[in-house]
Parts: sequence; structure tokens; C-alpha cells
Amino acid sequence: MVSELAGTLTKQRIDVGALREAFFHPQGQPAAVKFGTSGHRGTLGTGFCAAHARAIAQAVADIHKQDKIEGPILVGGDTRLMSHDTAVLCAEVLAGNGIEVIFSDIALPTPVFSFEIISGRVCASLNGTASHNPPQDMGLKYNPSHGGPAGSELTGRIEKIANEYMAQPDTIKSIAFEQAREKGLIKSTDLITPYIEALGKIVDFAKIANSKLRFAIHPLGGASLNFYRAIKEKYHLKNVELVSEEQDPTFYFIPIDHDGKIRMDPSSPYPMKPLIELVKSGSYDFAGASDPDADRFGCATREGGLIPPNHALCVLADYLIKHEKIKAPMIGRTLGTTSLLDRIAKANGLTIDEVNVGFKYFVDGIVHHKYVLAGEESAGMSVSGWTPEKDGMLAVCLLMEVNAVQGDIASKYHQLTEQFGTPYYTRVDVPTDEATKTRVKSLKATDFTGLTEVAGEKVTRVRDTDGIKVYLENSWFLARPSGTENILKFYAETFQDASHLEELIASAQKVLMN
Repeated sequence: MVSELAGTLTKQRIDVGALREAFFHPQGQPAAVKFGTSGHRGTLGTGFCAAHARAIAQAVADIHKQDKIEGPILVGGDTRLMSHDTAVLCAEVLAGNGIEVIFSDIALPTPVFSFEIISGRVCASLNGTASHNPPQDMGLKYNPSHGGPAGSELTGRIEKIANEYMAQPDTIKSIAFEQAREKGLIKSTDLITPYIEALGKIVDFAKIANSKLRFAIHPLGGASLNFYRAIKEKYHLKNVELVSEEQDPTFYFIPIDHDGKIRMDPSSPYPMKPLIELVKSGSYDFAGASDPDADRFGCATREGGLIPPNHALCVLADYLIKHEKIKAPMIGRTLGTTSLLDRIAKANGLTIDEVNVGFKYFVDGIVHHKYVLAGEESAGMSVSGWTPEKDGMLAVCLLMEVNAVQGDIASKYHQLTEQFGTPYYTRVDVPTDEATKTRVKSLKATDFTGLTEVAGEKVTRVRDTDGIKVYLENSWFLARPSGTENILKFYAETFQDASHLEELIASAQKVLMN
């Protein structure tokens, strides 16, 4: 029904001029600065505008001075409409505060910001992006000295200080971009070569190059384009083709999502439709993609079509362990990610680290080499010894290697399910009201002491660190209230069958919404 609806919707072109005007001169009071798991985001205008960029940059400058953090800050953005303008404004403010800026003259993927930090060439970064959100949206991310997403305490400080500057914008220090360049406060450098050379220490590109398979890559109009070009050239990947080099800040060439909006989500069947068709036609054996800031991945194969992120993570984890590419004691996964990873970990003598939703919860484990793989069901992953940020380019390249060495990813996933059991997984967004969201958000594990059975299975424990997760003998469900919409997000997984999954979702809603 959803796909039928999508077929009847008409794609609307965005008004670039109006959005640029809204960025610099919003009609109405700009929203307060509010950092989510990956910075402040909003629709261009009152949701995100020049005032937000300048206030956040000034807050970061203040914090660096207060905490005596020394070193240059990397500033840039992806291919979104106002990413470059946002980066320029941030650079001007940082330079106005006497802080050296390394400015990216090209669109820059999120994992490269992180890579530059952990490599010691910069101490932090400001990144203009709104990930795979619709092109009308814009955002700004801050990564501190560990290279991963900023934690709650730090983002709280940024919010507080930035909102004070939103109220008093005349107190923000700034210097014109070209003037700052002349003074040496803003500099540029090669940001491609170090990253792709280091990537070759994790990905065996020779195995890809020597394969008889054909690989397609689609940057989805994003910042990864120059990096995939450089990877293809450096590692002589003649059997890898960039099937689209189109870049357009309206992203009009991306197929519309189920609701008529454009989202550059590489795990969704809508924007991935052209790639799915490429592998189904037999033109390519594998097709990979990353979103505009390249922190998420997606892929399709000839045998499996679009590969769900959970399936890809399981195949990657098994491959990294069996080939001893990453040596570490754990697999990290978020609360809503498949527990098939638990079975893979146990069979290989590893443990599972289950964290709240948000890649910031993996930072410590990645930095301290705890994870063979850290992944989330929303198509984010990294590994120890690499970036403590999601890296869609790493994922796509590793998945190409897996396909070259082990055959089709769908077939390998099938082998894993034959060995460990088949998980049936879903996520359902259920409309609700603010009162129900508030009630669910306030629930504690102790509120479920009388809950002994759900959908015919015994309750083994309940976790309340991020929504409510109920663990059963061979299944689980999780409910998390949305922070921006009146919906409850229900995740569920069972190792029984599809009908039990439906029963599990229905039972979960009764337990938590009644």
C-alpha cells in the first residue's frame, strides 16, 4: 500500500532562491539551538539559519578558550544547499576569536572530519550537514577531540551558550573570510589523500580489483563523490564504476520517498531504486551507496536486491572476525539492532555491548579498541582503530570486499541464519499523543515487575535506559518516543516466524499504550 501511494505522488522542486533568503533573513523568530544526537537541525529559515551557525560557532570558540583546548578546528560541510555558506560563517566566527581554521574547499564527508581529529591534525570540527534529511533541511555538527559525536554534557553547554548569543548576536566576534585567509587564520589542506591511504589498511582493495564481479557505487549526490573517485584511481578498481556523479543541492534526481519527500537514505528502497534495478538487470553484481555526508551506507546485490542494514552488519561482523581484520573482544550494537549479532558474537567467543540509540555511545569502545564492529540498524557502522563516527564509505568498501571474497552478501546472510536461526525484524511508527509519549518516556523497568509473559514467551528482563526494551526468551521489543513527532517507535525481533512478529508488535502496543 505504501509503495502504491508513493507511485501517485508528484515530486516538487524546491525554491532554491527562497531557501537561501530564508537562511540569511528568516521570517519569524529563529528556533532555539537544540542539539540532538548529531547536532542542531531544522528546516532552512527559522529552523536553521545564519544566526544558528554564528551562535554555535561562537559557543564552540568560548568553550575552547574556557577549557584551554588548543589546535585548529576543521570546518566544512557536505553538498547541501547552505552547507558551504554555513561553513564560511563558522570559519569567520572562529577566526574572529583568534582560533585557527582548517577549511575544506571541497564537500567533506562526516567520517573524514572524525578521521582528521583522531589523526591529530585538528582538535575538533564543525560540519554543516543534515545527513539524509530532505534538501530543505540544514544542520551543524560539532565533534570534539575524541573525534566522535559530542556527548550530552558538552552539547548542553553549547546549547546554553549559543542561545545566549542568539539573544545578543551583536556580541559575536567575526572577521571576513578572505581577510582571515590573508592573516593565516583560515588555511586549506589535502583532506582526501590521508583518508584513502589509511582506508587501504583496513579494506583489501586488491581483492576487489582482482574479482571478476562488477561493482557500482552511487554517492547519492553527496560529499563522498571525490573520495570514491580517488579510491577507484589509487587502487586501480577498473571493475568499480561510479554510476552517478550528479550533484544538485535540490537532490531532484533522487526518487521520492513514500510520503512524497526526497530523502537521501541509502537503506530505503525509494532512493535506492535505481541501484536495485542495476543489480536485478544483471548489469552489476553489487551496488553500494552512502548518504550526502557519507555516514550511512546501503547496498543491493544480484541475489538479494536491497540488503537490510541488519543483514549487512551481521555479514560484516562475521567476515571481520573470521578473517581477523579487526581484533577486539566485543561487537557493539544499539538497542534496536538485531540480536543475531549476539549469536554470532557468542559463537566466536566475543561479548555484546548493547548501547542506547546514538553513535556517541560507541565512542569510548571504538577509541579503546573494544569493538570488532559497532553498528546500528539505521545503517551506521565503524570499527576499532578507525573513526568513532559512522563511516558509510568504509562500510561500502568492506561490503565490496566481502562480496568479492565470499560471494553474494544475501547468500552469506542465509548461511548465517541456517547456522544461528532466522530473525524476523521490524520497526513500526505508531501515531500517538503528547500525553502518551510523556507517560512512556517516564516508565521504569520496575513498572513491569508484574509482566511475566508477552506473545507466549517468558519475560527475562526489562531495560529502561532509552525507552522501554522488554527481553523475552527468543525475542524482544523496544518502544521509544520520537523527540520531534507524536509517534512511538516500536522495534521488534523474534526467532520464531513472521506471524509471531505480528503478535509481538500488537502485544507490545497493548502493554505500553494502554
